[in-house]
Amino acid sequence: MKTTKKTKTSYTLFDAAAYLDNEEAIAEYLTAAAEDPNSDVFLSALGDVAKARGMAQIAERAGVGRESLYKALGGGAKPRYETINAVLHALGVKFAIAPTSAP
Repeated sequence: MKTTKKTKTSYTLFDAAAYLDNEEAIAEYLTAAAEDPNSDVFLSALGDVAKARGMAQIAERAGVGRESLYKALGGGAKPRYETINAVLHALGVKFAIAPTSAP
């Protein structure tokens, strides 16, 4: 009887921030996240982009503390519009409004 050697598979957690290295990738990533009906998806994406750009630097530019930024972008958070807008500006991106196909 032949026995087979079992190999152990290891996985590395996916970190989107590692792939957000240019403005086009960031804009596409945030746009896709904003289209998801779950607001936590967009907040998580903002966190990924802030992490890619340097959380402390983005917090400073947005005028919030680093810990406050982590909390604002964490799961289940309900940040104010002003906070999200400040983070978007600190990241160098903005919201764009477009009509849907049906009114």
